[in-house]
Amino acid sequence: MSAVVHSLAKEANASVSAVCRVLKIPRSTAYERRARTPSTRARATAILDVEIAAIHKESRGRYGSPRVHRELRRRGRRVGRKRVEARMRKKGLCGKRPRRFRRTTIRDPRQQPAPNRLARQFRWKMPNQAWVGDITYVYTLGGWAYVAVLVDLCTRAIVGWATSSRCDTALALACLNQAVGRQKPPPGLLVHHDQGSTYTAKDYGDRLKELCAIASMSRKGNCWDNAVAESTFATIKIELFGDRIPANIAEVNRDLFEYVEIFYNRQRIHSTLGYITPAEKESLALRGSIAP
Repeated sequence: MSAVVHSLAKEANASVSAVCRVLKIPRSTAYERRARTPSTRARATAILDVEIAAIHKESRGRYGSPRVHRELRRRGRRVGRKRVEARMRKKGLCGKRPRRFRRTTIRDPRQQPAPNRLARQFRWKMPNQAWVGDITYVYTLGGWAYVAVLVDLCTRAIVGWATSSRCDTALALACLNQAVGRQKPPPGLLVHHDQGSTYTAKDYGDRLKELCAIASMSRKGNCWDNAVAESTFATIKIELFGDRIPANIAEVNRDLFEYVEIFYNRQRIHSTLGYITPAEKESLALRGSIAP
């Protein structure tokens, strides 16, 4: 009531006394309620709102209430999930939501695909034992931009990525070579893809042989065999491109660099990893702290 009285007085350019007379309430009541000290619960809620807003901003508006709640817990804040959800709803804060994106796999009947050696084994003890990859494309104002990624199945980090205006083997090789240059994988690395012509091409197979890597491919028409790569693309599209259309491939490339190298691999907590980051998972695995 106090806030309403003072707001009305300001809008009408009138005194508080005049507004109180019109509303037929004692003037002392308006001043008494205005001076009242906020309760302990109200102060705690105000502090929580600030912490929630800070985490949401740090995630570039990508986190919904589940990840905001988990990040609060990681920082030592004991608060219920439903309370976080209610406060975010009250403040109009929400995570990025999915929208429809196109994806396609074009098979080359002349090429023989590799067998499915991964066999849906999506949990690995150490980094650089198994990678999964795929190519998708994102609509821009300048046309389609193709994006290739490789994901480590131990850490769920995006170890390699590349963009191009064309969906071809050169794009797949650029992604693979970036990952190899970064990770220096040992012989015996398992590299799993779908049966797209970019991956069944001779040049790609020859490069895997040079690396002493083992090729694996999903069964025909079975998207679950490459579910981790699909999930990674879904996350990228929701969190990075879900609410806007990039101007061109250069903007896609710039935004992916910031998203992958700064946020996704080092800051984003992953539910599959028990709400830790890929960088934290790698550190734990290399120290031998992860059970088989």
